[in-house]
Amino acid sequence: MSQEQPRKPEGQKEPVTYGDVFPGVQGAQLADKVVTPKDAAMIQAAENAVLGQTVKGGAAAIIQSAATQNEKAAVVGSSDVKADVGGDGGGVSVKEADLPGRRIITESIGGQGSDSNQMHVDQEKQRKIHELVEVVGQYSQRAPLAPPNTMHPVGGSAVQITIGEALEATAMTAGQKAVEWSDAAAIQAAEVRATGRTNIVPGGVAAAAQSAATLNARATKDEEKTKLADILANATSKLPADKPATRRDAEGVTGAEMRNDPYLTTHPTGVAASVAAAARLNENNSSQMPK
Repeated sequence: MSQEQPRKPEGQKEPVTYGDVFPGVQGAQLADKVVTPKDAAMIQAAENAVLGQTVKGGAAAIIQSAATQNEKAAVVGSSDVKADVGGDGGGVSVKEADLPGRRIITESIGGQGSDSNQMHVDQEKQRKIHELVEVVGQYSQRAPLAPPNTMHPVGGSAVQITIGEALEATAMTAGQKAVEWSDAAAIQAAEVRATGRTNIVPGGVAAAAQSAATLNARATKDEEKTKLADILANATSKLPADKPATRRDAEGVTGAEMRNDPYLTTHPTGVAASVAAAARLNENNSSQMPK
């Protein structure tokens, strides 16, 4: 069941703070600081210096989006520096380490880091996501979704695909779709089932999706709207817990997306389609495992 969000008075602008975008950051020293374009530029420069690029879904991309929102709301200026991320506040640190089958990037801002600033690039996870993307592309269709036995696995892997991985696959299959209420409802249902919690995770993908849907409903230009890729990139790292997708998970997510869609349908390559495809692959892979 979607939770009713408190409405702010018309015209009231609240700045986006570091605590809003990185819930793991503790204390008022940084959490209450407003994100500014100058901060975003310094963080982006640090990422580029170490990694050679701005990581999609990484700290720089998240901070840039928040800074842009604050500047459009006129709560900060282009030259403001609120968090002192480049000075005595602890600076910006980007570290990279390669482990067997995994590349770990840890980013610290203002001397504070959190799980939200750490991105794990797992080769096995990426393989499963790309497999799922291929399946969604082959079998995507409007709801009702096809029964599980009509979809066959690609590659024959017995490794189970998680709900978080299905959300990341959606960022690839429908990443340029503007976030709508039906998407936010499906993402919330997916997060609840992945984590086993009845409430929305503060700063998680569901909270970000609800905020994006609210802002998108007021936006007049498509280029101003937040896209699914902005919300679901590296979704697994934003979930406090994750689990393999099941048929019941797929039914719950599909129902949430349909109930909140004006035409009572699901997007052919959206959240429900990805979770349903993951559940089908998991069922087929389980049935093929040796008894």
